[in-house]
Amino acid sequence: QVQLVESGGGLVQAGGSLRLSCAASGRTFSSAYMAWFRQAPGKEREFVASIYWTGGGTLYADSVKGRFTISTDNAKDTINLLMNSVRPEDTALYYCAAKFGLVRSTSRAHYQYWGQGTQVTVAS
Repeated sequence: QVQLVESGGGLVQAGGSLRLSCAASGRTFSSAYMAWFRQAPGKEREFVASIYWTGGGTLYADSVKGRFTISTDNAKDTINLLMNSVRPEDTALYYCAAKFGLVRSTSRAHYQYWGQGTQVTVAS
């Protein structure tokens, strides 16, 4: 069965950097489209960034464009999210998600598999 395990969250000062990782297992991911979502307290879960497992096809939310970079490391079966110039409004529980198929999507409804999340807190 598919398992997604996030790591790398923590407390960071505004303007700093953090690198999240998502370890994927349980099936072949070559046809997967992977994404990061986040959910702040009292808010809906929102799209952050996405990428094909094999690389390319990236999409970013406007709020993180130019600051966050999503990437793949197929040798380690992981997806990474490099967060630069973080802001207090980036504070949230960050989730890794996977869907299978060629269609890119920013909608959480299209993702079948989810991790448990890793907390990111940005101090001002």
